[in-house]
Amino acid sequence: MTTKRERAPRQADVARLAGVSQSAVSRVVSGDLARIPVSTQERIRAAVRELGYVPNPAARSLRGRRNSLLGVHTFEPVFSRARDGFYVDFLLGIEARAEETGNDLVLFTSAAGGEGSRSVYRAGVNRLGMADGSILLGVATDVMELARLASEGYPFIHIGRRDVPGAEISCVAPDYRAAAAEVVAHLVQLGHTRFAYLRDHHGLPPYEDRRSGYAAALSSHELRDVSPGALGRAGLVDSWIDDMVANGTTAVVAESVWLADRLVSGLAARGRQVPSDVSVAVLETRAPDSAVAWDCLVIPREEVGRVAVDRLIALIEDPGADPTTTWVPCSMAPGETIAAAPSSTSTSTTTIKES
Repeated sequence: MTTKRERAPRQADVARLAGVSQSAVSRVVSGDLARIPVSTQERIRAAVRELGYVPNPAARSLRGRRNSLLGVHTFEPVFSRARDGFYVDFLLGIEARAEETGNDLVLFTSAAGGEGSRSVYRAGVNRLGMADGSILLGVATDVMELARLASEGYPFIHIGRRDVPGAEISCVAPDYRAAAAEVVAHLVQLGHTRFAYLRDHHGLPPYEDRRSGYAAALSSHELRDVSPGALGRAGLVDSWIDDMVANGTTAVVAESVWLADRLVSGLAARGRQVPSDVSVAVLETRAPDSAVAWDCLVIPREEVGRVAVDRLIALIEDPGADPTTTWVPCSMAPGETIAAAPSSTSTSTTTIKES
């Protein structure tokens, strides 16, 4: 079993132990003692000794070296995906908020790895160093590089939650867990008690957040889902659709539009319609040209970008702050794929068997 490495003490830890503000700790360790009572100085130094706190030279130099440049680094190409809006909306939010706060942006786009992957480091040097701090985003995130940046004290925010071995990092992420729970609550309010879940093949934290939110919400309503997707199997096969029909499933929550599309076709082939027989909610944003008006998730990408700028500026101004994850609420776009449960549906829970 892997043991999580204990992190080094931070200024926030010293401040808690000494019973003072973090700004007071920062001033004392940097030698700025003006208007700091001697007794307070002594408490701070005692806490520093007790915790073994060592000021980070890189972080301290950044505090006095602001050039109003914020970096943006993506771990894969962005312009090739501009049309689908996945990255561009984040970037629009970042750009707007940077301008409002008087900062310029530096976009780091050099591909240093294989197959279009990108690295923060070139020849062992952090390429982001010219910026006061950076916002990082991408599906193919290199978590080892995130761990290295954290150990070096470089201020950065990652868009999207990431689990980094041996390190804690600051993230700004859509609140998929709460959104999934709200979807379940809405379906229950409409009388649905027989649920099935369609799981995508992704294993990234944002998908795990959707799954945990869904499972927790069902449990809170004293319902069970034993469909293959809820039990951890990805995709959708015909036998699972047969089981949904046989067991009277009336509500399906799908992680992706492609799964929902496949489900609708399979149900139609079996004489079942959406939403009159089965309601379908999608935990993903539908494309503007989607043929189906899904009841689906709205990911506030521009707002995430704006919040990421604010969190980055806060980190630059207070390098010793503890890493945090900031959750940005999602919403559901009403569509035409959710309706009240059929009146003939009983109140028993789903019993879809795993094939």
